[in-house]
This record gives sequence, C-alpha cells and structure tokens, in this order.
Amino acid sequence: MPEKKMTPATFLASVFGVGFIPFAPGTFGTLVAVGIYLLLPEAVVGMAGWHFFLPGLILLTAISIWLSGLAEPKLGHDAPQIVIDEVCGYFLAVFMLPRSLLLAVYAFVLFRAFDIAKPFPVNISQRLPKGWGVVVDDLVAGLYANLLLQILIRIVPKFFGL
Repeated sequence: MPEKKMTPATFLASVFGVGFIPFAPGTFGTLVAVGIYLLLPEAVVGMAGWHFFLPGLILLTAISIWLSGLAEPKLGHDAPQIVIDEVCGYFLAVFMLPRSLLLAVYAFVLFRAFDIAKPFPVNISQRLPKGWGVVVDDLVAGLYANLLLQILIRIVPKFFGL
C-alpha cells in the first residue's frame, strides 16, 4: 500500500489538503468547486463567458491529469484523497448553464450521484492509465449531469427559477 505522504503534488491534487478530510472527500472537493464557481465573475462562468470558461477547463483538466498521475504513486490508484478531478467534473457539469445558486446545487447533486453510481462508461474510464483514469471518470459524470440539466431546463425552466 502506498504511503499517504503530503508532497507538493499530493497537496495540489487534494485541493490544498481537502481530500485528506477523513469522510466524503469527493463531496468536500466538489463543494470547493461549487464555491469557486459561485465566486467567479458571471463574465467568466456565465453562458456568455464560455470562451473564457472552456479554455480554463481544458487547462485545469490537463493540470489535473498531470497532478493526479504524480500523486497516485504516493496515494494509490484513484485514491479518495485526490479530489482535483471532482473540480474538473463539477465545472463540466455547470458548463453553458445559466448561473444561479439553484442550478449550482442541482449540478452538485447530479454530478455526485453520477460520480458515485458510476454508470457506463464512467465505470470503465477509471481503468485508463495514470492520471487519465482519475480525471476522465469525473469528466464523464460531469457531462452526464450537464446534459441532464440542459434537457431539464428546457422542459421545466420554472423549476429552476428561469
């Protein structure tokens, strides 16, 4: 079993140590993402800011794959302490959605549900090597949450306060 040692890579991959919370680290990592999302300016995370948000998400994903690959030898394959992937997945869950507290909460719940349940192909994407397997499953869970919300806000916009 790998030694659970704090290094610069594990510190960053655990989102400044949040992943070392002894219970529900993925949920706490996602809550950090929700907080960041709500604090960022509307011009960046709102639907009109997609041209800022998308390159930022791509860069964050690349960094997350790299950091996760560095942290795995110290923490283990897809260790619960690595929560930077939850940040990527949540940001994909809210991509191109109107920004509101209510939608942020729904995106949180749906993303966590898909991340925990691991429906196909979330379940098999974890088999990818190194940091890819850590991050891609959360991206797929985030994509599922986003697609479901995109559909629901068009069917019942009043439910979302739109």
